[in-house]
Amino acid sequence: MLTEERHQRIIALIEQQGIVKLNELVTALGASESTIRRDLSELEEKTLLKRIHGGATRFYEPQKELDMIEKADKQVSQKLRIAQEGACLIKNDECIYIDAGTTTLAMIHFITAENVTVVTNGLPHSLALAKRNITTYTIGGKVKMSTLAAVGAIASETIQGYHFDRAFIGANGIDAEKGYTTPDPDEAQIKRLGINLANIAYILADSSKINRSFFSKICDSGDATLITNQLTADERARLSQKITIIEG
Repeated sequence: MLTEERHQRIIALIEQQGIVKLNELVTALGASESTIRRDLSELEEKTLLKRIHGGATRFYEPQKELDMIEKADKQVSQKLRIAQEGACLIKNDECIYIDAGTTTLAMIHFITAENVTVVTNGLPHSLALAKRNITTYTIGGKVKMSTLAAVGAIASETIQGYHFDRAFIGANGIDAEKGYTTPDPDEAQIKRLGINLANIAYILADSSKINRSFFSKICDSGDATLITNQLTADERARLSQKITIIEG
């Protein structure tokens, strides 16, 4: 059995059972104990599982969200390619929603469509749009300091006064079963509304978010088209077919 196939089988067993023992994996995969230990180490390094005494369990992402500054220098080249792809989807005269986040913020630089109207809950986004002379509406509400996003009851009420041709949403976690997730329920609510109020919705997220899940669900994987930079064959098979993969 090839290494990739063993890894896929290990992840599948953990998803089914929650916890698997080392001797169970040895029997199920017909591999030596040393091989399975090595597999578990490699998968733990990728944060696809957590090793425990005598076996492994699901990896649970700590519910700490990085702030905008911490996020800005991570996966930079991938974010720029994803952002450029998202901007290319915007057509002349469209009304769009741009969610808070570093990848969606990068997208603003690449907008070339004319007579576009943008609604956003991101404070840095509104400034970047104003500098581009793009007609911009902010939805107001409480400002979440770590992400500089407007959230809460006022933001939820205000956004429902709009309808969008397209929505571009950020996510912290992407999982075939759990869908798109984020740590904060207030942000998840705004993201979900943005998706529901749009004719077409896109999730902009680099591959570091794949196979991770957080406390608050945004939507199911089939509710929006994922724009990302890399997926394995197994990940693509498990996720919704609504995916655009950026090469390079």
